[in-house]
Amino acid sequence: MDHDHLMQVLRRLALEAGARIMEVYAAAEVEVRAKADASPVTEADEAADQLIAEGLAEAFPRLPIVTEEQAATHGQKVTTFLIVDPLDGTKEFVQRRGDFTVNIAYVADGVPIRGVVYAPARGRLFYTLPDGRSVEEEGPFDLDRPGAQRALSVAVPDNRALRIVASKSHRDQATDDYISRYGIGDLKSAGSSLKFCLVAAGEADLYPRLGRTMEWDTAAGDAVMRGAGGQMVTLDDHAPFVYGKPGFENPHFLAYAPGVLLVK
Repeated sequence: MDHDHLMQVLRRLALEAGARIMEVYAAAEVEVRAKADASPVTEADEAADQLIAEGLAEAFPRLPIVTEEQAATHGQKVTTFLIVDPLDGTKEFVQRRGDFTVNIAYVADGVPIRGVVYAPARGRLFYTLPDGRSVEEEGPFDLDRPGAQRALSVAVPDNRALRIVASKSHRDQATDDYISRYGIGDLKSAGSSLKFCLVAAGEADLYPRLGRTMEWDTAAGDAVMRGAGGQMVTLDDHAPFVYGKPGFENPHFLAYAPGVLLVK
């Protein structure tokens, strides 16, 4: 894989998809429909998905592509592939709360090693460089010329006062009960894959997820966090987190800065 070319394509497609999403976001009304699993979908999800899927297929015709909005891709058995969530945080999008993201990742042998997370309403763009290190780029964003970049690195945690980030739309009692087992210095909520990016940027130490997620929800943010020195494990046994699972469904997980003393 030519990682220079890969990241040029992923960054550009994320920005183009973000611009399309913001066109819909600016409309007076957004039509929301329910998918077969009862999750919401909008015109923005579908337009961004088409743009990204077509762009990836053209640039990497031999790589399998898995994308949330194309059910036909969900039956594949793959360990090296591209994976897309064109609009993570549809509920945030519909409620005009801004915490939604475009997510594209490259998974190699079950590990997300390159990825981009773009939050167009927040003006934040996170991605891995060709060498695997993670950065946040400063806006405004040009499609062809990256701007100034800030290297990302996870923080050194204080286990007596951890900064914990949890889901904004999917917070539940089980999550709160788990969080209460730590020494908490700060507890914040964030939507979509931005939670991974907060850990990557050193703005949070631990992101526990006890609710249902799919691999397209996590791969890009996981790649960015890993490129900043973060780690991700399963909640139950703290085993390494892998991708390409049957149906692309995730177990509960912990994303964190090394040094956090995990509890089961």
